[in-house]
Amino acid sequence: MTESLETEPEPEPIRVLVVDDQELFRRGLIMLLGLESGVEVVGEAGDGVEGTRLATVLAPDVVLLDVRMPKRSGIEACLAIKEAIPSAKIIMLTSSEEEADLYEAVKSGASGYLVKDSSIDEVAQAVRVVADGQSLISPSMAVKLIDEFKQMSRPASESVPGLRLTERELEVLRLVAKGLNNREVAKQLFISENTVKNHVRNILEKLQLHSRMEAVMYAVREKLLDIP
Repeated sequence: MTESLETEPEPEPIRVLVVDDQELFRRGLIMLLGLESGVEVVGEAGDGVEGTRLATVLAPDVVLLDVRMPKRSGIEACLAIKEAIPSAKIIMLTSSEEEADLYEAVKSGASGYLVKDSSIDEVAQAVRVVADGQSLISPSMAVKLIDEFKQMSRPASESVPGLRLTERELEVLRLVAKGLNNREVAKQLFISENTVKNHVRNILEKLQLHSRMEAVMYAVREKLLDIP
């Protein structure tokens, strides 16, 4: 008698909402994401108001959100969606790496920042990365982000010492600040990806923050990082 082999159930697909006022770009993105395994586009919207409404109704895992839209900007929509559905991960879409809204997007709860001319592989990877709880930002934009944080940091005389992080946690935080994901951090430090995840979780708990991006913002503001 042959025993039947039990197969593990396939994981639930990552549910994605696409919000962009450029219909051609939006439809193309939806079509290409539809070809990706493990990704399901559950809705689309052409402005920030409708995008916020749909996000509240559909509760997607990931929202691809254009920065500049009519009725309600992407930044405003990001803030409203995060308030309504804290678990939703938001990737801001922009046409330029010079986007001045980068800091505001992160402050509003965005997990990633993607240039619109990115390849579909990069978009799909970004969706998977943020769905897994990581942040996604290109190294070039990470540099801009850190520069912006440094300009906004308080004077040294007003600085409040941060909670004590271990040397290893500071190493992890420095690499995260450069735009590296968990796998890349693990490779740099010769440790496992799970160990990196544990370090990031400990950093967030110690600093009482909610995301990797917030941790970088805090670290630069409090001068915990030695970044030139």
